[in-house]
Amino acid sequence: MQMLNPFTKMHFDLPPLSTFPNIIEYSHEYDEYIMWDFKDKISRLERDRMHRVQIWKVVINSAPNNDNKDFMAVAIYGQLRRLAFYKRNNKRWSWSGLTTDTRFEDVIFFKEKIYAVDFDGQLHKFDTNTESGTVVGGIHAPPPIGYTTSPYKLKYVIGCANGNILMLVRHYASLRGTEKEHKELETMKFEIYELRKGSKKWSRLHSLGNYVVLIGFNSSVQMLPTNFLGKGNQIYYTDNLIELKSTDFASTRDMGIFDLKDTSFRRILRDVKFFCPPVWCFHCLSSLM
Repeated sequence: MQMLNPFTKMHFDLPPLSTFPNIIEYSHEYDEYIMWDFKDKISRLERDRMHRVQIWKVVINSAPNNDNKDFMAVAIYGQLRRLAFYKRNNKRWSWSGLTTDTRFEDVIFFKEKIYAVDFDGQLHKFDTNTESGTVVGGIHAPPPIGYTTSPYKLKYVIGCANGNILMLVRHYASLRGTEKEHKELETMKFEIYELRKGSKKWSRLHSLGNYVVLIGFNSSVQMLPTNFLGKGNQIYYTDNLIELKSTDFASTRDMGIFDLKDTSFRRILRDVKFFCPPVWCFHCLSSLM
């Protein structure tokens, strides 16, 4: 695996796919991976397919460079969407140690901690600065009161400038008139919950104030609007519901801008087809808040 800065062309190597906890080995003879599948049984998957489905998201705590001894990366990987950690000079990705039924949907670095939200809406916190050097953690906050799970909801976790944490819940619905075998989903609404610093109870939030939030396939962030983005109190989103998209041909993507003040959507690039969903590019994360 390799991280590439598309603007500077600088790159940084991470341990390969074969070092993830769910991979037993890579067979050069058959050009396939031998792995533990979602039923914890041994299965095989050809290389090109594995490259498309193994990694859901990778986030980092700082810009990678050879002088940064504290550099760290976290990945959501595999069919069960588990967490794996990488620290400088490690040869392999390490497992989070959580139960196998914990399915993660988003993860961020925030205030020198790792926060991740799972399918059930639980927020997990991990400490990276332990004496043993291992990453330890567990459930930090239960789901919001009254929250119900659904495969048509996707959650994002965001660290705020004031030290609070937001959880965005994105609701999908099938577009009318689409064929069943080519189901198209579109974002219909958002819910926002806030976890205040020092609290473990979510409260409903109906406004972002002067801020905007950007969510999608990479890091979810809060930032002040620039001249390009326009006004605050909006959610900018790209399409990262990749398990319902074909990896064999280009397709349209669910992208747009949601205004919390009047609850309106502005859909963008609806006629453009992509193989991969677009991602947000940030100059410097520390300057966004």
